[in-house]
Amino acid sequence: MRTITDIATLEALYDSVNPLAVTKVSAVMTPLYRQWIDAARFVVLTTVGPEGTDASPRGDAGPVVRIVDDRTIWLPDWRGNNRLDSLRNIVRDGRVSLMFMVTGENNVVRVNGNAVLCDDPAITAQFIQGGRQPRTVIVIRSGEVYFQCAKALMRSGLWSRDAVQGLPTAGRFLKEAGQGFDADTYDAGYEAYSRDRMW
Repeated sequence: MRTITDIATLEALYDSVNPLAVTKVSAVMTPLYRQWIDAARFVVLTTVGPEGTDASPRGDAGPVVRIVDDRTIWLPDWRGNNRLDSLRNIVRDGRVSLMFMVTGENNVVRVNGNAVLCDDPAITAQFIQGGRQPRTVIVIRSGEVYFQCAKALMRSGLWSRDAVQGLPTAGRFLKEAGQGFDADTYDAGYEAYSRDRMW
């Protein structure tokens, strides 16, 4: 297998960058970028740390983040599995990337920047859902904001293809990892189990 080990070799394989790919980048969230981000209920948060990278899906019943000003985003850390991979990474290395997706739309808005964790009750209390509030809020300062061209989602037909049948369930994954696990009971009860654990 031939591998690429220097930038010059890499760049020689590709055409020149499209000028629009540079023009679209903003250091701040412009009014149109803000409109898109406000509409997003789903974002992928990517972090980096000593063990490597982590990409974490984040979702909410309304806007997935709160825009504080044209450079600042608050992302509540709702209940999950308590692995804390993303949060540990942010504490040790604040570099983050966000990919905001809106159902039915083929463009993706990306934010690259730096983040810190905040447990200030005056901030976490602003996200109360069902009587609960997040233990921390991820405070992101943007460095780059831009939209990703639609080709990847168009190629995949993400929003237009029929659901794939016969995929493994969460219970089956767990059973594969640990013999004797009751996958059917886990899968049948998960929706009810998670209903009061969303926030």
